[in-house]
Amino acid sequence: MSFRLFLMGALLLVASAFSAVADTRLIMVEEDGCMWCARWNEEIADIYPKTDAGKAAPLRRMDIHAPLPDDLAFSRKLVFTPTFVLMVDGKEVSRLEGYPGEDFFWGIFEKMLADARRDITG
Repeated sequence: MSFRLFLMGALLLVASAFSAVADTRLIMVEEDGCMWCARWNEEIADIYPKTDAGKAAPLRRMDIHAPLPDDLAFSRKLVFTPTFVLMVDGKEVSRLEGYPGEDFFWGIFEKMLADARRDITG
């Protein structure tokens, strides 16, 4: 019986290690002239990579008019800018269409990470 518990524990440890190394990215879909993209850049862009959430999901920018990258699988068409798409291993797990302002962005984004079971503790 103790061997079974040991084996189950070892399997859980290996599984959690694999989930911890999953490639997690925040894709920012933007376009020239987008005032809300500019506002996000003014309020968030500089601090984003320094936060635990930003480290958990590094930012990748994408122009909405550019061809879709082969390494990303979006669940539906991209229509609005900015759109923030949380990707895990190249697959969309959640999205935020529009920029709700600095006060709301962090809470929504951290919930997206928590729902995707991405650890943001640094």
